[in-house]
Order: sequence, then C-alpha cells, then structure tokens
Amino acid sequence: MAGELAPSPMLSDALVILGAAGIVIPVFARFRITPIIGFILIGIAVGPYGLGKLVPQVPWLEHVTITNAEGLKPFAEFGIILLLFAIGLELSFNRLWQLRKLVFGLGALELLIIGSSLAAFLGFVNGQAWTGAIALGFALAFSSTAIVLPISGTKTPVGRAALSMLLFEDIMIVPIVFILGALAPHAQEGGLEGLVDTLWQGGLVVLALLVLGRLALPRLFAQAARTKSPELFLAASLLVVIGASLATAATGLSPIVGALIAGLLIAETEYHAEVETIMDPFKGLALGVFLITVGMSINLLTIWENLGPIMLAVVGVLVFKAIVTGTLLRLMGARRGTSAETGVLMASPSETTLIVLTAASSALLIDAETAQFWQIVTAIGLTVTPLLARLGRALGRRVEPVPELVESDGDEPRTIIVGAGRVGRLVADMLSRHNKPYVAIDSDSDLIERAKREGYRATFGDAARGDALSRLGIETAPAVVLTMDEPVLAQRLVAKLRAAYPELLIVARARDPEHAAALYRAGASHAVPETLEATLQLSEAVLVDIGVAMGPVIASIHEKRDEFRVQLERDGELDYRPKLRTTTNEA
Repeated sequence: MAGELAPSPMLSDALVILGAAGIVIPVFARFRITPIIGFILIGIAVGPYGLGKLVPQVPWLEHVTITNAEGLKPFAEFGIILLLFAIGLELSFNRLWQLRKLVFGLGALELLIIGSSLAAFLGFVNGQAWTGAIALGFALAFSSTAIVLPISGTKTPVGRAALSMLLFEDIMIVPIVFILGALAPHAQEGGLEGLVDTLWQGGLVVLALLVLGRLALPRLFAQAARTKSPELFLAASLLVVIGASLATAATGLSPIVGALIAGLLIAETEYHAEVETIMDPFKGLALGVFLITVGMSINLLTIWENLGPIMLAVVGVLVFKAIVTGTLLRLMGARRGTSAETGVLMASPSETTLIVLTAASSALLIDAETAQFWQIVTAIGLTVTPLLARLGRALGRRVEPVPELVESDGDEPRTIIVGAGRVGRLVADMLSRHNKPYVAIDSDSDLIERAKREGYRATFGDAARGDALSRLGIETAPAVVLTMDEPVLAQRLVAKLRAAYPELLIVARARDPEHAAALYRAGASHAVPETLEATLQLSEAVLVDIGVAMGPVIASIHEKRDEFRVQLERDGELDYRPKLRTTTNEA
C-alpha cells in the first residue's frame, strides 16, 4: 500500500514547481525584485546540473528536484503561448495597424542589421562556416518576448518600441527555421517550396481565424456569461487559445501566431477584461515553468571552466545589440531616453534563440559543442534581462532626465489627475481657475515633458503600479480623476482604488454609457460618458440655432440625461441612480 501512495515523478515535479512559485513570488516581491530571476535560480538549483546531480548520493533529493526536464518543455511552450495571448488581449487591430510602420520598419531593420552583422563577425573573425555563422547571427539577434514585455508593458514609449520589434521577430521565426533547413548539408530539394506552402496555407488559416473569430467569439462568450460560471469562461478561453494555436501549428506556422490572433479577436469583444482576469494566474505560472527550464539548462561547472570566453561572448552580444537597437530608434525619431532604455532592454538573446540553435544543430550547420556554448550564453542573457531593464532605465534617465515623482507637499491636499493628455490638461485648467491644487501623473514621459513645458504640475509615474499614488498623497486627496482613454485600465484602477480607499471621490472618464455602467460597478463615484455629453451639446447647438427656445431645449436635455441615468442604473445593476454632474444646470 505504501508503494501505491508514493508520488509519481510527474506529481513530484509538479509539487516542486508549485513550491517554487509559492516561495519565489512572495519573497522576491517583498524585496521588490522581479520573480523572473528567482524562477531561473530555482531552475539552476533543482535542475540536473544542480541538486539533481546529487540524487545518486542523496536519494531523498529526488523529491525536491526535477526528474524529467524534457517533460517540462510542453508546459514552458504553453506559457509562451499564454503570454502572446495576453499581449493580444492588451492590443486591438486598430492599435496593431498603427504600429505597422514600426513593426515592418524598425523591427525588420533591427533583425536584419544585428543578424547579418553578428553572422559576418562570427564568419570572418571567429572562423565559423558561413552557413553556421548565419544561423548563429540570426539566432542571437532575437530578443525575449516572454521576459521583455512583462517588464516594459505595451503602452509606454519603451513598451511600444519593444513590442514592434518583438512582433516582427515572432513573425520571422518560421522563415528563418525553414531557411536553416534549406541550408543544411543534406537538405532535401524543395525546402524553400515547403516554406512557400507553409506561408500560403498559414495565410488561409489566419484569414479563417479572423472571419470565424469575429462571428463566433461574441456568441461563445455571451453564452458563457449567461451561465455566470467562471469555470465555463475559463474553459471557453482555453478552447479558443489552444484551438487557434493548433490551427496555425498544423500549417507549419508558430503556435504563438495563433495565440496572438486569438487574443486580438477577444480584445474586440466586451468580454476581454473578464478573460484577461481569469487567464492571468495561468499565464504567470506557465511562464514560471518556462523560466525554470531556462535555469535547468545552465551548468555552473561548465561556465566556470569557460568563464572567460562565455563572459566575453555575453558582454559582446549585449553591448552590440544595445548600440544597434538604440541607434536605430534614435534615427527613427525616438527620444534619447527611450532609445537608450529600449536598446539596453532588448540586448539579451531570447527563448527563440534556443529554438533556432536547436534547429541549426539538427541541420548540422553547427556542431554540438558550439550549440551548447551559445545556449549557455543565451541562458545567462535571459537571466540578466531584469538587471538590463534597471540599467536601461537608469541610463535613459541619465541621458535624458525624466521628471522625478513629486512627493506630496503634506500641507494642502491635492486632487490627483491620472493622465496628462488633452482631457487631463483641461481638468487641470479648470482646477487652477478655481484655485484648487492638483498634480497630474502619467507613464508617458513625452506627455509629462509637454505638460511641464506648458506650466502644468505633472510628474512621471504609473498609477496602476507600486506606491506612485501614495507618494502623491492619495490618502488626503479630495478626489482622483481618471482621464485616460484606456477602458480596461480605467475599470481596473477604479476597482483597486475603491478597495483601498472606500471613501475616496473617484471621477472617471467613460467612453460611452456601457463603459460608464462598468465603471460604476467597479466603484466609481461619477463616470462621465464623453460620447453622451458631446451628443447633447451638439443637439443643443443645432436646436437653438434653428429657432427652438432655450428653455424647452434645456428641459429636453435634462430629460435625456434622466433617461441615461435610468439606463445606467439598469445596465450597471446598481442599487442607486447615478447622477450625471456634467453641467452647472444639473440638479
């Protein structure tokens, strides 16, 4: 009976991973260090080159080490798929279209210049065969989507630049792997024909996903929402992302392409916030598994024996990629600080580098020893990426100082305006006119600099993260005004603020009445739908100018606002009727 109750190797590995997550995430969060480094260190410790090496001498270590490193790879790949799915949820087709010049301009230049330059160096200086040099050069040119985007986000200038380059790299994975197969010494004829077949078949699959997604996804998630079952919502989300990934993988494209498209399609529906919330824990855990597999590939003994060449290779690759990427961004008009920070952040190799190195080794373009050397270089590069992010941020502020976060004066409470764009500056103007102190906060350094040039009291910071609002004195602030045009972010921030400060006055900009209802459900004191007010003012202007008396016009506008108040109470499932305090005439 005791033997039957003994945990299987797979269960033992699962317990090690869950235990690692339970230790790494809170401990590293306590010291404000990204858990990325923690997961990689855990991988080194529990992997075959760490404690796993001692299992024959100390058998009980088998229960705290990973016994089947290869078995974790599917879970690591799934983590990357979920990450791309989450990125798609944060984007939209309109926003992706706006990034097209950066994706196919900056992204293409970055990959081509870095890849060809490294290939030339390895070929002419290091004596590598030209086919192997091409494989190594382009493998090292990739940067880590899985690590960079969680650090940079996608909404800041650095995040937008990184996203554009990483999207192009993800698109180019399949062509590069096919080309390496065609360059193999014993490659079969028709290798490039296989690439063409994959591209046109993949294109048809992508088109089919776009059409079916727009037609089927709203109905699928509407049905899941009617059941009010989080489990069904989760099942529907996993069905969509796994189905889309398998569809693109079946044609030879990368499954992450399908995952990204699935995220983009769901982002166009009204259910994307719920899907993102449900999927987030799974994405984080799966990404942790991937990072553990990276750590397990690091052999500290091999690094020590080849410390000089490995460190030289790591530093050389990081410095060269940082210089090229930063220079390209600067030439394309990015600010000095953005260029420096993005260049350093994008300097390390990628998880994709490991895929390309494996493909090159299988195609006999590079020998096993060379592949292992560069795999170690890549693993070290992935490990230091969070440190590169800090270095890049410091360098960016050094070459172009970003306004530091303005501490609360401590004397007079200030209204906090989240967002320093057009609407935020207008709110600041009105507060200033009535001698009410305020401070605006925004994570876009360009907007902050413009606001400060125009005389506004503004500071750099991300209101959704850390203690930025606390440092501005939110505990004593008379109100917080959310002005950003980011519906999902606004809804989350309202819910977070209401949970932390139950008595705080929260006034939020809403895109439309439906969004206003969602903001009220999240806890907003007042939500002002901009489309409603613009329409009412337009109606007032035309009615008065065509001869209708002002009194009846104002009365009809009040009636229309009352209708919307009833609609907001119903749609928002509220136990009160919200007031639309948008004019001085409103009762």
